[in-house]
Amino acid sequence: MISFRKLGLFSAVLAAAPAIFAVDVLTWHNDLARTGQNLNETILTPANVNFNQFGKVFVIPTDGQVYAQPLYVSNLTIHGNGVHNVVYIASEHDTVYACDADNGAVLWQISLLKAGETPSDSRGCSQITPEIGITATPVIDRSAGLNGTIYVAAMSKDGSGNYFQRLHALDLTTGAEQSGSPVNVAASYPGSGDNSSGGNVYFDPAQYKERAGLVLNSGIIYTTWASHCDIRPYTSWVIAYDQTSLARVRVINLTPNGSEAAIWASGAAPAVDASGNIFALTGNGTFETSLDANGFPNRGDFGNCFVKLSTANNSLQVADYWTMYNTVAESNADTDLGSGGAVLLPDMTDVNGVTRHLVVGAGKDGHIYIVNRDNMGKFNSVSNANIYQDVPGVTASGEWGTPAYFKNTLYIGGRGDNLKAFKFSSAKLATTPASISSVTFSYPGTTPSISANGTSNGIVWVEQIASGAVLRAYDAADLTTELFNSTQAANNRDQFGTGNKFAVPTIANGKVYVGTTSGVGVFGLLNSPTPTPTPTATPTPTPTPTPTATPTPTPTPTATPTATPTATPTPTPTVTPTPTPTPGPAVMLSPTPGSTFTSSSVTFQWSAGSANAYVLFVGSSPGSGNIYTSSVLTVRSITVNNIPTDGRTIYVRLYSRVNTSWVFNSYTYQAFNSSATPTPTPTPTPTATPTPTPASAVAKPFIFPNGGTFSQNVTVHIFCSTSGATIYYTLDGSTPTTSSSVYPSGDGILLSGAGTKTVKAIGVKTGLSNSAIATATFQIQ
Repeated sequence: MISFRKLGLFSAVLAAAPAIFAVDVLTWHNDLARTGQNLNETILTPANVNFNQFGKVFVIPTDGQVYAQPLYVSNLTIHGNGVHNVVYIASEHDTVYACDADNGAVLWQISLLKAGETPSDSRGCSQITPEIGITATPVIDRSAGLNGTIYVAAMSKDGSGNYFQRLHALDLTTGAEQSGSPVNVAASYPGSGDNSSGGNVYFDPAQYKERAGLVLNSGIIYTTWASHCDIRPYTSWVIAYDQTSLARVRVINLTPNGSEAAIWASGAAPAVDASGNIFALTGNGTFETSLDANGFPNRGDFGNCFVKLSTANNSLQVADYWTMYNTVAESNADTDLGSGGAVLLPDMTDVNGVTRHLVVGAGKDGHIYIVNRDNMGKFNSVSNANIYQDVPGVTASGEWGTPAYFKNTLYIGGRGDNLKAFKFSSAKLATTPASISSVTFSYPGTTPSISANGTSNGIVWVEQIASGAVLRAYDAADLTTELFNSTQAANNRDQFGTGNKFAVPTIANGKVYVGTTSGVGVFGLLNSPTPTPTPTATPTPTPTPTPTATPTPTPTPTATPTATPTATPTPTPTVTPTPTPTPGPAVMLSPTPGSTFTSSSVTFQWSAGSANAYVLFVGSSPGSGNIYTSSVLTVRSITVNNIPTDGRTIYVRLYSRVNTSWVFNSYTYQAFNSSATPTPTPTPTPTATPTPTPASAVAKPFIFPNGGTFSQNVTVHIFCSTSGATIYYTLDGSTPTTSSSVYPSGDGILLSGAGTKTVKAIGVKTGLSNSAIATATFQIQ
């Protein structure tokens, strides 16, 4: 049994957006629990993720390697340049890009290098070469500053051989440095370990790289630091900054009297629980097997440990830890925990009815370690009996990445191993996998990401490093079912670059973004109405405050292939019949998306797609239906009257019911401006709509979305296909009557606050019997 009651643990770090199901990815692996799951993906499903319907739509080139996970902000207003879904990309050449997530156009880019600087060299280590710039995944706060802020850690050097680590705070809409940004990373801590002097260890920016993702929690940015290979001197640093002033506010060193114990985690950001405790795995390093009265190493060195850091009282302290009985031998053999990241699990109930608060981690020794966050177990010199659960032999050659969690299942892709799915039962992990992929993943293995619509349509996404980068998608319910891989289509249609180790796919609003050594490959439905980006489609960027000019890569993605099978000549007839219907949601045909209306009355026409019903929203903000909301339609044309004529941006959303799922495409237009045009345009004659067949009862309403589990507030819309029917609804599961609330057409109903909400609705019209009751249950975490 699993409870998702703790919002702080299992809510994705998502900013509220006006569009239904608009989703943001603002931090590494989607949320502070580091589950890797996006539970608001309504477009991509196991039914349409296949090489006939899904593939590469474009590639965004960059000036350096992309190790950081791409981040995604939906419906962002770029002043003077409209509203965009934006993908943020950081390169090892110290450049940050903000690109239109739907066509790849560069909205702004900025170099974080100061005058006379270059990215760092590799520092004699082959891990990241030939240059080190931005390696850690940034973190975004949409509410910080005037327009939102992205926080970035960057490494550089000057012509005199001085190295710098800096923390930057950039405006989301322009890339401009915020007040007080950047700051040089510097710290000291009491101790006698590596690089110490006068009773303190010192942070040397040349000896470190910020590899693990940045953490933002309760107004504090946490940075964690890794070495270049195992080149000493280095120790284990966590350095924290106030997100507003960028003043350094907290510091801890986890090997202050020893050495090593880097926090690198193959790029994973540390996990954070609802109380603000931070969970991380340290690499090989000093650990004293002599313990103090509290069971802690007597000199305070936590090499090769699973650590819990308390952030209470404006400080950083080790609150608890666990390490294996043979920890010193594992550190000496370099089979430590440092290659893996931590994942917080939802509350689980064990066989005795006890609620368990658990965290999962794995490293180079092939074990999965499941630790009780309330009592981690510390150190036992004889065995691992002090840990909540130890599952050995899970990965063939260790874990260089982080598992993902979805629907009571842990997904892990170890080095030289298959992708595996392990089920939980009564708060214990099964020791054998429920399903295994047929493909094995060479070094470093893979870190999975999950997309799903609540608890349905789960897909596991991974990037594989082979001769080129390969994107793979699996049915989350059964990993033996591979839905798609980017080598399936002919003529290298979906080739998108050379793979980068530790790359994590980002899935948002129908697209998948995957980093490579030269850019980001973008995948989506091939019949999507999103225009293929061209050089002329790139908007003029706002002036950037770049201190050093960075060449702007041409944002022309590779041409999006058409979904029409006949586009590729077939020299020899095949025995497999070619499907003729165009799959997927309907596409707006008229008016041309992006055009300007010619009057207050507009006739919309769309393709059939493979849909069997449609709903049209017309509004003055993304996803809104405040101007017009249709009923459920079976026709593919409708005229909307009384559209404002003040030149504003009009947002149109066309929903399509494909099989049993509702998906949508969004469009923008400019309203007719009556004040700018002295001669009015005649109002076109509305198109005739079919006369409905007489009925004795109102059609049963339908509720959209039709229930599910959501990690943020959700707006619910209710439709009824009986023209003129009034919809009455309840939110507490009681039976609706004509005394119940009347559905506010166009605005929807906002469901907010954690808990279960049961929506029931009926349709009522004079002369007809009331409809049957429609019901949908929502679980808001």
